[in-house]
Amino acid sequence: MTRIFVRSLIYNVLFYLLLVFWILVAIPTFLLPRRALMKVAKMWGQSSIWLMRMVCGTRVEFRGLEKIPRGPLIVAPKHQSMWETFALLQFFDAPLYILKRELTWIPFFGWFLIKADMIAINRQKGGRILMEMARRASEEVNRGRQLIIFPEGTRTAVGATPHYKAGIAQIYADCNVPCLPVALNSGLFWPRRQFMRYPGTIVVEFLDPLPAGMSRREFFDTVSEQIETASSRLIEAGRREQEALFGGVPSAAPVVLDRTASNQ
Repeated sequence: MTRIFVRSLIYNVLFYLLLVFWILVAIPTFLLPRRALMKVAKMWGQSSIWLMRMVCGTRVEFRGLEKIPRGPLIVAPKHQSMWETFALLQFFDAPLYILKRELTWIPFFGWFLIKADMIAINRQKGGRILMEMARRASEEVNRGRQLIIFPEGTRTAVGATPHYKAGIAQIYADCNVPCLPVALNSGLFWPRRQFMRYPGTIVVEFLDPLPAGMSRREFFDTVSEQIETASSRLIEAGRREQEALFGGVPSAAPVVLDRTASNQ
């Protein structure tokens, strides 16, 4: 574990230095169309993945790329770490995120979020947030963008019981476009709120797209079950690989699909 700790330390330092580098590279894009900024953002994501492989020995396998539809789309990934927030950018022409307004206040980084036309929400609005999110998302998606939205709303540690949010079903209904579920096991290698970066293979699996027009209840149940079933399978395989490589990370409780959330 000492070697993994040292590699994690080196990676974390280089990761943020790399981020600063790409921020500097992106400054001229303030004067260019949004697609120029997104090209730089995708290169940042790809270079961060490469760096993690070189330093930490963490490889990445993307499965089901042929299932990604073109044009307007909702992308619904499992959310286990910061990793997927930048790793998925490369696969979409005009990616869109919903994020808290406070992030746009960060110098340069926040300004780039504004330039990229991300949807920044004011959480103090309480119940009105869902209506605002759905309206803004529908407008942007119907302009041809791909909304990457994490159905759980926040990162969920590997083994923790998932809690899917009702907002994903409302946004799906309002946008009236297909939804692409995404399963992954990134939390085994870049754990939530932890310093360590573990070797092995991060697997991202793009599942069969769900067509537009499903009822909110049917969609909510289907997308949560498909993501959790596939992610559990990937996590189990990832744990076996880690056990063979270095004895594995501390195990957590098994993932149990929770359908108690409502999409009303």
